[in-house]
Amino acid sequence: MSSVKTNSGRSLPDGLSAQTLAVRAGQQRSDAGEHAEALLLSSSYVFADCEDAAARFAGDRSGNVYTRYTNPTVRNFEQRLAALEGAEDCVATASGMAAIMSLCLARLSAGDHIICSRDVFGSTVMLLDNFFVKFGVEVSYVPVNQPDAWREAIRDNSKLLFLETPSNPLNEVADIQVLAKLASERDCLLVVDNCFCSPALQQPLALGADLVVHSATKYLDGQGRCLGGAVCGSVELIESIRGLLRSGGPSMSPFNAWVFLKGLETLALRMQAHSSSAMTIAKWLAQQSWVGRVYYAGLDSHPGHQLAARQQRAFGGVLSFTINGDLDATWRFIDATRVFSLTANLGDTKSTIVHPATTTHGRLSPEQRAAAGIGDNLVRISVGLEAIDDLQDDLLRGAATL
Repeated sequence: MSSVKTNSGRSLPDGLSAQTLAVRAGQQRSDAGEHAEALLLSSSYVFADCEDAAARFAGDRSGNVYTRYTNPTVRNFEQRLAALEGAEDCVATASGMAAIMSLCLARLSAGDHIICSRDVFGSTVMLLDNFFVKFGVEVSYVPVNQPDAWREAIRDNSKLLFLETPSNPLNEVADIQVLAKLASERDCLLVVDNCFCSPALQQPLALGADLVVHSATKYLDGQGRCLGGAVCGSVELIESIRGLLRSGGPSMSPFNAWVFLKGLETLALRMQAHSSSAMTIAKWLAQQSWVGRVYYAGLDSHPGHQLAARQQRAFGGVLSFTINGDLDATWRFIDATRVFSLTANLGDTKSTIVHPATTTHGRLSPEQRAAAGIGDNLVRISVGLEAIDDLQDDLLRGAATL
């Protein structure tokens, strides 16, 4: 997955670091010899003759057919992300939710059972509960950090174990190796949403996961420009999902893939900076009298800290905290900030702030939010690349309203 083919036929050597692969992997240069990745905008491709067309459509001959499922720029992005995740293959989708939807459509049938961690992005819960349940898929939710709960939830018809680690928004951490062993023993697939860490900080496949899901919209882009998603794993598993894209079409556009390719080049540097700043702000928040609790796996006080330190290279840029106040006080706090962007996105160079209970998890029932630990006084921030002093001063601007 990591080869770079130039017009002179040179390719990358084996054993390169992830930082190098993020810049070099996956590029296929044309005879023009372009140095930067090409943006190839074409909905379809011309065949040499009818025999060539028939062979490509049948999959008997390699080559591009239709951009819904074959495009050189999109393939460059897929190969580069696969290299970073240590995966055999990758398929890109129109959004992170399209990645989850495509994976479930490809791997689940009526009567199958999926076990999902309780503390996940609200849209993931809505997708499973409002749509897949309607088509006969059974869903159970368990705490992400309790292996015994996962073990007890598995049934004979269980097919997928799906989780986020660290989770959104409370930074709960799952032991990927333990759950991978459990999934293997019960003939299930372990799927890990790696959005908060990205492959720069965590490689779930190396810990035993079967598939990794991404919202490329977040850290893989890093500047809030485009929607996109991806699933990484073995050739066999990815092929079934690619078949869904060929028929259903929730595909990534070539332009978005080109943007994500450039985002991957700076991923390692950005994730180091995000993690460093988030750690500083988390420690600072923990000392503020107007803060109840800080949820960040980088803190020694976090129950998942030691596990996160083992399976992650750093702790990421997203953290949550509670305000000592009610819903109105929490809204006043958020509304008073001026540097943070009030938006539900994360993973941006610009720091963002949001109220999960009424936005990202607002469609959950009060009971579901309570079970997931998402109260009215919870605030989630994604720490960007601004000066730490400016971000702290902005949070103090909010605290002045309390």
